[in-house]
Amino acid sequence: MEQTTSSSSSWEAKLRGKKLEMFTGKYYAACAAGGMISAGSVHLLITPFDMLKVNMQAYPLKYHSIASSFGTVYREQGMTGIWKGWSSKLFGYGAQGACKFGLYEYFKKSFSDISDPAAFSAQQSNNRTVIYIASSLSAQVIADVALCPFEAVKVRVQTQPGFAKGVSDGFPRLYATEGILGFYKGLLPLWARNIPFSMLMFSSFEHSVDFIYGRVLNRHKSECSMGTQLGVTCMAGYMSGVMGSIVSNPADNIVTALNNNKGITFLQAARNIGIVDLFTRSLSLRVMLVGPLVTAQWFCYDSCKVLCGLPTSGGNSEKRAQLEAL
Repeated sequence: MEQTTSSSSSWEAKLRGKKLEMFTGKYYAACAAGGMISAGSVHLLITPFDMLKVNMQAYPLKYHSIASSFGTVYREQGMTGIWKGWSSKLFGYGAQGACKFGLYEYFKKSFSDISDPAAFSAQQSNNRTVIYIASSLSAQVIADVALCPFEAVKVRVQTQPGFAKGVSDGFPRLYATEGILGFYKGLLPLWARNIPFSMLMFSSFEHSVDFIYGRVLNRHKSECSMGTQLGVTCMAGYMSGVMGSIVSNPADNIVTALNNNKGITFLQAARNIGIVDLFTRSLSLRVMLVGPLVTAQWFCYDSCKVLCGLPTSGGNSEKRAQLEAL
């Protein structure tokens, strides 16, 4: 117990030493930078799995299992084929992550002030679930506008041999063939996939953090060491990622179908895939992929916050950290 208290005190001293105040312009900039680094780097690392997922959705008869599909891509396209779309993943999801995490923190504080002015933070508000959902929805709408052009190029690069090598030649090629609308053809299904995912991911993460501290550890967040706090972040992140994957899988299949088939509509894509396949096609791969992906994003994001002298996400520690910084 004495060791934990000592670690906690050391951690709090580090927070005070940084003197980065909560809910300021620098705070939101730090959150946006953390979101950009975490989302961009993590999505870059899982490019081979994303490439396989997209091809399993676009060509289910050819790519019907994970092991055989990797072998097929490697035989036909080599290592370059396995890493197709890496630049779109890095830059697209970096832009999305900056908007998603940075604006989520901004909207969470703004909506908390409107909903419950007496509460210092969303975690102290009686309407915190509504605030989490409204904040993540608002942030994701903007984040997907930033992501959509990169996603459109990525799907074509991964599923249409010879289309382009990456972002640098993919953007002008897509603009030349389909115009500006080609970049945003998949925006509505992208919103349909990512908005429910984001709403569930952020709200379930916040509640999972509260549950772990309150029911599992039976300790206040400020009493835990930095390592414990980051461990809680990982556990809550994994739970939120799995739940979000299940909810968003139908829209994810439709996004791939729309970007892979020129002229097809949302309803036509849904009919072609079928109601059962909408929910089951590539679901196991998505759960295997997105669960660790979201966990890694939250861990990287909170690690970036820690380096800036901020507390980890979730839990009711914002007031204490703010008072100590004054």
